[in-house]
Amino acid sequence: MALTALLPLCTHVLHAATAAPVQITLGPEIIALDGPWKFRVGDNLRWAAPDFDDAVWESVDLTPQFGAHDSDVGLMGYAPGWEGHGHRGYSGYAWYRLAVAVSAPPGQSLALIGPTNVDSAYQIYVDGHLLGGVGDFSHTVPAVYGTNRPSTFPLAFSAGPMLIAVRVWMGPWDLNGSDAGGIHIAPALGTKSGAEALYQIQWMEVIRGYFLEIVLAAGFIVLAAMVCSLIPLTGFKAAQLWLALALLCVALMRANQAVFYWAQVETVQGFELITNVLLVPLMLGTWTIAWASWLHLESRRWIIPAAATLTALHIALQCLHASWFHGAFPLALESALGACVSALRWLFVLLTLWILVSVARRPGREKWYALSAISLISVGLFAQELSQLRVPGIWFPFGTGVSRTQYAYAAFDLAFFALILQRLIRTTR
Repeated sequence: MALTALLPLCTHVLHAATAAPVQITLGPEIIALDGPWKFRVGDNLRWAAPDFDDAVWESVDLTPQFGAHDSDVGLMGYAPGWEGHGHRGYSGYAWYRLAVAVSAPPGQSLALIGPTNVDSAYQIYVDGHLLGGVGDFSHTVPAVYGTNRPSTFPLAFSAGPMLIAVRVWMGPWDLNGSDAGGIHIAPALGTKSGAEALYQIQWMEVIRGYFLEIVLAAGFIVLAAMVCSLIPLTGFKAAQLWLALALLCVALMRANQAVFYWAQVETVQGFELITNVLLVPLMLGTWTIAWASWLHLESRRWIIPAAATLTALHIALQCLHASWFHGAFPLALESALGACVSALRWLFVLLTLWILVSVARRPGREKWYALSAISLISVGLFAQELSQLRVPGIWFPFGTGVSRTQYAYAAFDLAFFALILQRLIRTTR
């Protein structure tokens, strides 16, 4: 990770190999271990040993381009993964090795900062001894948690040569880009005080990147409470309960984003079950039913059963298309399942467009509030389809990633509040 703007570098760039470690003199801070690292796909625990000969391994440089950051929250120091280095389509184990010779100030203890962005889990070794990592490797298939989790590992010595080895495992779900695979933000080495400072900076970046999700979730919960509180005044109990349920589904999805990346309690499969298999189909279905019911559309008699049927099919097909069935079905069947899920989503797009056209044809001022609210929530619900149409999906104001969906949901809160207020005024009159 390039840290020139954060913490002063205290030595020159590493150019090390196992056979000839480069001398590093550390001051009171840290240095990024950009490499070049020795790299090999596959898995063998003997590769952690310092006396293993890796001369025939390929070299990988993790030095990021100036200003490079990840495409999610804006973590700086991002480098392409192994798919961009001749291993396109590979998922599974791989190893990185780097030999260094360290000199530290007298009386200073050292610490190693783990890679902050890895596809999908890793373990880190020093001289053949496991220090720790992110993910659970006790199973045949490692359990993967949030990939942007900072970590620091104290070292038991203050100077001398050492062999750093990183064992990486990437799940098939991360095969979704041309630069996926392995380490994206290099580990760093430094004094204990420097490592703690960098560790805090990295956590602040991660917290800042997902803090807006909590704010949005709280806003949707407040709106759901407002909708329920209006039931005695308006009398549309079923319609308002559908609206409240739709708002709560969005709130749960946004909050779960932060939980997944902040706390190492939810695996990738758990996140996929909660978000992709359950919440996403439920959001599409509940919002379609809620709009048709609350706006008293004449076509709601067929829209509601159609939305319910599509939601059930979406959940079933998304479950079969999830990562835990990867490799269990023939490739043609997996492709067919993906195509069916995509087709179901486009059917929900058509239902939403029908609702928009039906509302636009109605007289009165309320339709403008409704059209704004429906359009804004649809930007988030159909983010996948908008990306397929090449609509930009994320921006980085002040170095923090803010997605198209987050902008739309923030605007939706205001538009929906205005819609509720307009309905309340009309009902009171």
